[in-house]
Amino acid sequence: MPKMLHAFRFLLFPFAFLYGMIVRLRNWLYDNGYFSTYSAPILVICVGNLSAGGTGKTPQVEYLARLLAPRKMAILSRGYKRTTKGFVLADSSATAQTVGDEPFQYTQSLTGVQVAVCEKRVEGIQRLLQLYPDLEVILLDDAFQHRAVKASKYLLLSDFNHLFTQDFLLPMGRLREPGKGARRVDAVVITKCPEDLPLEQQKTIIEDVQRYTVPGTPIFFSQIVYGPAVPVAQKQTLGKRIILVTGIAKAQPLVHHLEINGFDLLRHFEWADHAAVTVERVEEVLSFYESMQDPEVGIVMTQKDVVKWQEPTLRRLWQEVPVFYLPITIRFTSQEPSFDHTIREWVSQPGSDFNA
Repeated sequence: MPKMLHAFRFLLFPFAFLYGMIVRLRNWLYDNGYFSTYSAPILVICVGNLSAGGTGKTPQVEYLARLLAPRKMAILSRGYKRTTKGFVLADSSATAQTVGDEPFQYTQSLTGVQVAVCEKRVEGIQRLLQLYPDLEVILLDDAFQHRAVKASKYLLLSDFNHLFTQDFLLPMGRLREPGKGARRVDAVVITKCPEDLPLEQQKTIIEDVQRYTVPGTPIFFSQIVYGPAVPVAQKQTLGKRIILVTGIAKAQPLVHHLEINGFDLLRHFEWADHAAVTVERVEEVLSFYESMQDPEVGIVMTQKDVVKWQEPTLRRLWQEVPVFYLPITIRFTSQEPSFDHTIREWVSQPGSDFNA
């Protein structure tokens, strides 16, 4: 199998080479001022990656928002696969369909944080500043390749299991741009690390990443932390027999977590990342649940998935069924200076002009 994969990648090399040339030219034009960029008058932190999806941006953005509270903050995202266009503010009428699943999750997880979506990040930032002139921080979700905005700080994420240093450009691999793009970042987080990652392995990864970053760029390591199951229907207690439903990029860490914690996984409905949740799909899950004829069976998903199940036309189908989600947070490996200290160093006193 590895030989077949290597041969297939070799066939894709011409396309990756052409793609790389286009991306390098685009970056060169931005780096040398041929394309204009916009800098906001407040602190803008961009959270992104070099790879296409699955590096853990959502829990990282939530971590930053909680860390920087109670500053007046906004999160700006593209709103991937939403049904709307242009700038949309996530108000009380917002749904996963109107703003996208991840931005809608932010509205449910974070209090006191404004959430908006816009394909054109410059327009999105300017609209937010018009609506909320007292904003102090804007978190840009997945905008590392959106070069029209020049953020104040860039935080690059890379999955421990799929480091950008070991990857290839699209379509050979999953890199959106060459590893050299890491020279634009102010810090790197290696996400989804195993617990008790040996110091020697951390050192090897740091040396590998430092081949691409500016000297002195801090590199951190984080792990996924799953919280207790949260009920979203009438039943409050989750048993050990479960049906898992996921529409995320990489479900294996969640599956592993459930298995080592003694859950009996009866079936896994594994859909593509950002997959639409339709009546037909919900009914398929419910049909299997009903076939179990076991009151101890529960349906489990991530918070990113459950927000899409909350559409009124869908909720009426399962509101009396035991549905739960597992909240996800992150924890950083201990090091000095710490991640929290580094981020706080980025942030000036509230009310000051960071870019002045």
